Amino acid sequence: MIKYDTASMVGKIRDGVNNLILSELNKHGVEGIAPSHGDILVCLYKKNGLPVKELAEKIHRTQPTVTVLIDKLQKLGFVERKKSKEDSRITLINLTEKGTQLEPIFREISEKINTVIYGGLTNTEKEQLEHLLEKILKRF
Repeated sequence: MIKYDTASMVGKIRDGVNNLILSELNKHGVEGIAPSHGDILVCLYKKNGLPVKELAEKIHRTQPTVTVLIDKLQKLGFVERKKSKEDSRITLINLTEKGTQLEPIFREISEKINTVIYGGLTNTEKEQLEHLLEKILKRF
């Protein structure tokens, strides 16, 4: 008989990933950053200088939530706000030097997470997992 406890398993996996992130950040002496801040930093590592609205869309959070997260990152010195040169109504979020220096740490943590999640899975299983999770995520 199939047990339908996927939501519970996903929650436990999320907790495990968050604990791993916090543990690894702690090992590197990085304080004050929560896993939710990591989503913003990773987006900025891919493309620096994004508006809050775009960041919110990319990490699937509301703009007010992202604003609070950015406020904390700014207070910690990892990001700064700058007005767009093209449109002064738009504020862009940019990494500071301190924020940029975290990128290798985030890459290392990401590799550890991927090893835990995908370790022992075949390429076909990895693709199936990604496909099914994307399918579920689109429903939200």
